[in-house]
Amino acid sequence: MSVQVLQTVGADVVAGLLGNGFSGAIHQPGDTQYDEQRRAIVPTFDSRPLVVAEASARSDVQAAVRTARQYGVPIAVQATGHGTRVPADGGILLKTTAMTSLLIDPERRVAKVGPGVRWGAVLDAAKEFGLVGLAGSSRDVGVTGYTLGGGVGWLARKFGYAADSVIRAEVVTADGRVVTATADEHPDLFWAIRGGTGNFGIVTSLEFRLYPVREVHAGILWFAADAATLKAYRDWTTTIPNELSTAIVLATKNDRRMLGLKILYAGDAALAEHLLKPLYAVAGPLLDGELRTTAFADTAMGGTPARYLDLVDELPDDLLDALVALDGPTVEIRHWAGAMANPGPGAGPVAHRTAPYSLIIDQEVPELAGVLRPTGRTFVNFLADPARAATAYTETDLTRLRAIKRRYDPENLFHLNHNLKP
Repeated sequence: MSVQVLQTVGADVVAGLLGNGFSGAIHQPGDTQYDEQRRAIVPTFDSRPLVVAEASARSDVQAAVRTARQYGVPIAVQATGHGTRVPADGGILLKTTAMTSLLIDPERRVAKVGPGVRWGAVLDAAKEFGLVGLAGSSRDVGVTGYTLGGGVGWLARKFGYAADSVIRAEVVTADGRVVTATADEHPDLFWAIRGGTGNFGIVTSLEFRLYPVREVHAGILWFAADAATLKAYRDWTTTIPNELSTAIVLATKNDRRMLGLKILYAGDAALAEHLLKPLYAVAGPLLDGELRTTAFADTAMGGTPARYLDLVDELPDDLLDALVALDGPTVEIRHWAGAMANPGPGAGPVAHRTAPYSLIIDQEVPELAGVLRPTGRTFVNFLADPARAATAYTETDLTRLRAIKRRYDPENLFHLNHNLKP
């Protein structure tokens, strides 16, 4: 499409947005804010939409959806930009960043957020009441996108995925309607959005449970990298309670290869230290780091970029030996299981719930080809390649998700995402 045609279509789309009642700011190529507003967190991502439309209300979202259908252009949604993986080239990039309404109901232990709210705001507001939301590793991540992708955080072994705590969502569907999704209203849509990402509509309001956790015992401890510690960790994770969430990190730190033990215990510090004694006995002298008792909102557990990601059922000795022998890549083995694997009836289509571990490596590692034994199972929140979206679901869930997609978005308007084709 030529530059002149793009400019003409862009002008028509702007007119369509205004005609459909869009009240927020609209940016086109050449405008002073266009480049800033189209930018995502991923540094290599370079989306070139026809227009960037900044929504300030639900009616703006409806106007954007109706305009996309009217002019036959794609539409993508971006709040914080963390989950942006598919460019909105030649389409509408709908920004929901400004939709930051936030309500905490301490009696019901429920939060209600707009699509632009970040986890830090929820954690800070809930902390006043001794409550927490099931945030991940960063306060800056948007609540809605993280939750619709499943949402695995450092309290997930105790309380489950963030998606499992959703009780109500307000969704703008592909025909521009506003639908309320709960266990009783549109239960098929309610099931699908709790793990199926933005394939079924644009969520403009999300309600979810909060939990009474005033303090946690948490931090990262660094030891010498050693295969014996990894093997002891593998065996130890089969014995620990759900209140204890952990991960092992192999990384180069202070010019030497080290093993980091990430720990978060939702309970008494003395009991946490007692549970950790078997690992301490194998790991050897502590080289760096500490555990502190603090509010969950003040923890900083961090994460590892997932160039390689697999959800695995076992960690054989030869794999652990090979991982320790790596020189350069950062490796993170995280223990899942617990409440994530036992969500109760009616839970949404989140990942492969039975896998007890995730294996993440931050770069390609051809030298591991003989020992990796990939399962091919992934988790949407960590998945950089949208073309592999189907691998994040079981076959049964995938079949059901596609049927619901056909019901709510048969023309696949919402495809600039981890798309599940109808």
